[in-house]
Amino acid sequence: MVHRDEVLRPIWHAFSALDADRSGKVSKSQLKAQENWDFMELNKMCWTVCARKNITDNRLLISDSDAFKVWCIFNFLSEDQYPLVIVTEEIEYFLRKLIEATGGSWNEGRFVDYKAQLSLKRNSLSVWELTELVGMGYFTKGMNQQTVSLGLLEVFQELILGIVKQGYMMKKGHKRKNWTERWFQLRLESVMYYVREDLAELKGHISLDRHCCVEPLPDKEGKKNLFIIKCPDKSFEISASDKKKRQEWIQAIQDCINHLRQGLLEPHREARLRRRELRARMQVEQDLMEDRMKNLQLANERKQRQLEAMRKDLEEAAAKAAMEESRRIRTQAELKNQFKVDLEREKMVRQQMEEEVAQKSSELELYLQRVRELEDMYRRLEEALEDERKTRQDEESLRKLQARLLEEEVKKRAELEHMHLQQQAAMSQTQQEKQLLEAQWREQTRALHTATEQLHSLEQQRQGALQEYEAVKKKLEQAADKTKSWKDRVAQHEGLIRLIQPGNKVNQKMTNWGVASVTDAELQMKEKLWQVAKTKRDDAP
Repeated sequence: MVHRDEVLRPIWHAFSALDADRSGKVSKSQLKAQENWDFMELNKMCWTVCARKNITDNRLLISDSDAFKVWCIFNFLSEDQYPLVIVTEEIEYFLRKLIEATGGSWNEGRFVDYKAQLSLKRNSLSVWELTELVGMGYFTKGMNQQTVSLGLLEVFQELILGIVKQGYMMKKGHKRKNWTERWFQLRLESVMYYVREDLAELKGHISLDRHCCVEPLPDKEGKKNLFIIKCPDKSFEISASDKKKRQEWIQAIQDCINHLRQGLLEPHREARLRRRELRARMQVEQDLMEDRMKNLQLANERKQRQLEAMRKDLEEAAAKAAMEESRRIRTQAELKNQFKVDLEREKMVRQQMEEEVAQKSSELELYLQRVRELEDMYRRLEEALEDERKTRQDEESLRKLQARLLEEEVKKRAELEHMHLQQQAAMSQTQQEKQLLEAQWREQTRALHTATEQLHSLEQQRQGALQEYEAVKKKLEQAADKTKSWKDRVAQHEGLIRLIQPGNKVNQKMTNWGVASVTDAELQMKEKLWQVAKTKRDDAP
């Protein structure tokens, strides 16, 4: 099911392309209404409107069809804000899938360099920048255009068309019970099968729901690697090419059924939601960290201002002391001879001022030492924050590892329990088949004994018929010799005499060799005797 936000994204591209003056309005004459469209038709229509105005670079190494696939993938992975952009994490996810689909190896260093360049801008790309990135082959160097196109097709089918798995397998028919090769495509809620992988002719589909199940089958009818998809209305027997393919298909179909039972979305949509939730949590943590850093920076600035004010006070005090000292010196010079008593008093005052200056100097030294201590505390705080961030990352990695191990343990337990149930069912079925085969063997033994006796009786009858045939054959030879002698005599006296043969008193059978040696009455009698003997043989046990 396509979400409303996913429908709005291609429409936003089309309206942005039609809104040339950026007024936020598009005239009705620029729009075409189309009925009975689906989501892909909407994408193609919006792509046609916006692509011709934005793709003008002829240096792209991908075709227009591949650029359309990149455009659809961008709309799926982009953030829920306008103008649409794709963030760094989703760019890495898409490029990793593309490289894996083409059979290449992921270059982490190259992406780190590109990520550093991207962070200098805004940590995101528009759809046309992403198309240029893929079309210029920055991460697919050394791959030909056909390989990149096949990789884009695989990623497009998974993310946009929702195809979880596809490939050729053999399927058993429901009416003729024959095995035919079909091209299968697995989605979350159905398994479609076609005549060929060009998808030109759809032969049928299997609707999946929470009540379906998939199980392996033992080899039979000369077919191996069998499994069955059981649905509430019917079941489908399928044969994979090898054991690995069978296990992959069973696992993929079972995962789809589990998603339906739990009410989850398609796997790639669930993964997209998890990545967005993770980015949201990381953004919240980053905002909290930035707030803490701002608070610390504000506190540090307040301390700096306080220290600066104290330093200014000390400087003013020192300047004031210097002024007092100069005034005292001038007064001493003027009143040296006249006011000796005042001179002594000034000396005492000077000593007091020097003590105050020394005290202020010591206080200044203490303040400077506190400043250095605050700087050291700030440095240690930054190190502690860095250690806390690394610890959080390690904790998150361990939590993911524990979750994955727990999920694998649950799957293994379910598989072992399923295998145990299958083994018990197979043992009971084998026992029933053994009893059935013993009963069939006893029945066949009795039938074989009866057939042997009938064969022996038929052999005796065949011997009697053979003897009768030999006697009849001998009579025919004698009649043929007699006929030949008569023909010779007629040939010798041709034209002089005419051979007149007496007519038979009874109607006799005629054969290819002449008159038969038996009459109709005798032949009917032999047929009755043969029918009686045959009836006795059929009635015999």
